[in-house]
Amino acid sequence: MSLAVEIKSLSKHFRIGFGNVAISALENLTLDINEGEVFGLLGSNGAGKSTTIKILLGIIKASGGQFKIFGKDLCKETKRQMGYLPETASFYGFLTAYEILIFYAQLCGLSSSKAKSEAVKVLDLVGLDNDANREISQYSKGMMQRVGIAQAIIHNPRLVILDEPASGLDPIGARDMADTILRLKSEGKTIILSSHLMSEVEKLCDRIAILSKGTLVANGTLDELLKKDNMLNLEIKCASEEKDKLVNAISTAGFEINKIDSARENLSEYFEKKVK
Repeated sequence: MSLAVEIKSLSKHFRIGFGNVAISALENLTLDINEGEVFGLLGSNGAGKSTTIKILLGIIKASGGQFKIFGKDLCKETKRQMGYLPETASFYGFLTAYEILIFYAQLCGLSSSKAKSEAVKVLDLVGLDNDANREISQYSKGMMQRVGIAQAIIHNPRLVILDEPASGLDPIGARDMADTILRLKSEGKTIILSSHLMSEVEKLCDRIAILSKGTLVANGTLDELLKKDNMLNLEIKCASEEKDKLVNAISTAGFEINKIDSARENLSEYFEKKVK
């Protein structure tokens, strides 16, 4: 399997204060991200996620180590193959979403005619086709986030880095965002997803890495990391009045029951059903 991102012993130290004290934001990070997967980059605030992302984008320089994007060192060619949505996207309020996307598309090297056609296509993809000609100042935070996603993919990048893409979105918007991410994956794109929403990560990510205080503490598939040995989860259809019979049958067979809960709907699905 080809690698989209290859990181070896990446470190970043900052010096702060009058004493020029060295602070380690990232320490000897080694990580591989496969081409075509959704990769979750997780950690508490200050864990090193944003530092890692900024190094990959070339915004800051590493103190040590190295990395490659699609087998190459960071350069103009590799930068053009990357799209980025920051945690807090900010745009000129007097421009429309359509104008903003044309601007970003041309910054990425697209011709004027190509920029216009891609803007229309991407606005439809993120659900803003009916609001394309409204000024950004009239947009809600969730709509702004959709514009952020659109600008990240307007130039058809191979690698898309998303920092908290569901921030500010209502449950339906978050679902649409998840669908967009899965659609990008189906097109063969690689997505690095940084999120504090664990439900979003579990739904979307093929593999995850967890950082703590600048150090990698976990890395693998969700099945590898979350599997509980000698335990299974079973979903059994059973009327409430027959629960005792079921429990007795399981106990008689020699199995231990850890927990029994009443079945319930997924909250996101319930919310969507009620507001439609």
